[in-house]
Amino acid sequence: MSVNLQKGQKVDLTKSNAGLKTIVVGLGWDEAPKKFSLFSKQEDIDCDASALLISEASGKLATPSDVVYYGNLTHNSGSVRHCGDNLTGAGDGDDEQIIVELTKVPQQFSKIVFTVTIYQARERKQQFGMIKNAFIRVVDADNGNELCKFNLSENYDGKTAMVFGEVYRRNGEWKFGAIGEPTNDNGIGDMAARFQ
Repeated sequence: MSVNLQKGQKVDLTKSNAGLKTIVVGLGWDEAPKKFSLFSKQEDIDCDASALLISEASGKLATPSDVVYYGNLTHNSGSVRHCGDNLTGAGDGDDEQIIVELTKVPQQFSKIVFTVTIYQARERKQQFGMIKNAFIRVVDADNGNELCKFNLSENYDGKTAMVFGEVYRRNGEWKFGAIGEPTNDNGIGDMAARFQ
């Protein structure tokens, strides 16, 4: 049974799901209705999900290749894979998915942070106030069961990026934490710099 989380809550993944090896982290959002204007054409909002593998020793990104996103779809360990870029957020369900093989994540990484940035947010004058129904969920890849979900329900007007949540290792078990922290980062480069 799936657990609905609130901001700041955490849930055990492997302790309560014996044998859990691989998870799918699904991120989704919908574009809020556009305001019609004769003088401006609004472009679709292109949100980009990413996974940042954080070193246990430093608490930071060790190398740029530890960022898995549309430009680097698979971590060099093979343990984290991005399933591809959705340019519009149209349709139901997950807009982007990242697969994590928990048993293959190298021991040097203590957590994986999941973020969403708006592509060219400043140039396109776009921000998270133009998005609704944003969520992150964790699914058991073997049986398709949703383990937990976090719906981001706060007002994020003016913010251009978001730290959605994290999967982290503690005492040999994997857990998920709901974060929901908005930022003003302009793209994945800015977001990655936050963790360096």
